[in-house]
Amino acid sequence: MTAPMFEEVAPASDCDCPGCRQGLGTATRPRPDRTRPATRGVVVVAAASAASAALGALAPAAAAVTPGRFPHRQALPGDGAQDTPQGARGPLHGAAGNPDKSPAVPIPATTRTQIIDRAKVWVAAKVPYSMYDYWSDGYRQDCSGYVSMAWGLPENEWTGSLDQFGVKITKEELQPGDMLLFHNPDDPEKGSHVVIFGGWTDHTRTHYTVYEQTPPHTRSQATPYPYWNNTDKYVPYRYKGVSQGAAGAPAGDGRKAPPYPGAAYFGPGADNAYVTRLGELLAARGGRAYYSEGPGPVWGEADRSATLAFQRAQGWTGADADGLPGRRTWELLVTGRGKDIGPAGPASHGVPGYPGRRYFRPGAANDHVTRLGAQLVRKGFGRFYSLGPGPRWEESDRRAVEAFQRTQGWRGGAADGYPGPETWRRLFA
Repeated sequence: MTAPMFEEVAPASDCDCPGCRQGLGTATRPRPDRTRPATRGVVVVAAASAASAALGALAPAAAAVTPGRFPHRQALPGDGAQDTPQGARGPLHGAAGNPDKSPAVPIPATTRTQIIDRAKVWVAAKVPYSMYDYWSDGYRQDCSGYVSMAWGLPENEWTGSLDQFGVKITKEELQPGDMLLFHNPDDPEKGSHVVIFGGWTDHTRTHYTVYEQTPPHTRSQATPYPYWNNTDKYVPYRYKGVSQGAAGAPAGDGRKAPPYPGAAYFGPGADNAYVTRLGELLAARGGRAYYSEGPGPVWGEADRSATLAFQRAQGWTGADADGLPGRRTWELLVTGRGKDIGPAGPASHGVPGYPGRRYFRPGAANDHVTRLGAQLVRKGFGRFYSLGPGPRWEESDRRAVEAFQRTQGWRGGAADGYPGPETWRRLFA
């Protein structure tokens, strides 16, 4: 995406030594993809002619709807994209397609894991954005159709009706699978948009993993809370039908945490709701920095490292601090007792928040990269990011840092695209 041009300021050096002071453009709507997967986002339908005929009738039908029934989502600030409309409420596959004949279920039950898994299917398939087309699962390929699909709703809703399926919550209560909704009732065609919350990406809760349907296709990336624009208008909601992810497993929505499930639910190869809950508890106790993405059901190195850090914070050593949650570890976490995970260490080179150069090198993936990228976007260097900042260090990060360094009047090795303490100090000043 693009961003406003930056201004030149007085030059200085960026030495590491301890003595230092510290887009889319005006694009046409993607042509409808008439070849649909037989299984959601996986296998291509062999006999596509019938589906093509049905889908081909959708555009004229949708176009005939009364103007103003299609609220719009504004694109990222400065990315040059025009507003993109969403369709109105309607059955699966659209009025001219093959509506779902099953009995209507107002609030179908689902789990957080199922919501995120469904959201990831469209991300993997890169479903094109369209207010006219319907994916093979019957859901309209716009932002509200995407959330309707992720929540498993019986029909395609829009931003003016999705709130009926949720309850308002606070930022502090957000959990993966909740939604962030902006509907402009006075002028629905200006700004309306809705996304799925995938989990916090940093312990300060300034960024989160978003799942959204936006031009040119479905995506997931680190996003500033609550969104890139209209930041005072997004409202968090929890789906009314969200339930426990497994027998006795926590749903993460305020219900009492379960007793210790047993060692078999944790460790290499584990994939269950208890692993997700463990990660959420660890993140809330200071372990957010160990997760480059939000906690999930598959056991990984981030879970082991965060568990180990929590155990060591209690003063445990040896077998008591092995990175695997035993009964004592679990009980302290679910009851909120014990000591929180402390900071990784003092600020590097005396610059508050600067973690050190090793976090910004090819192959690095951590929350510091996400935070750096987000600040570069705020400072006007977002044009270097095609998808937005994320936790993995990329060439787009290096180019954005280099551009910022050059605005400081630095040249040569002082503008190499890798943030030192002085770059960090000026960027976050």
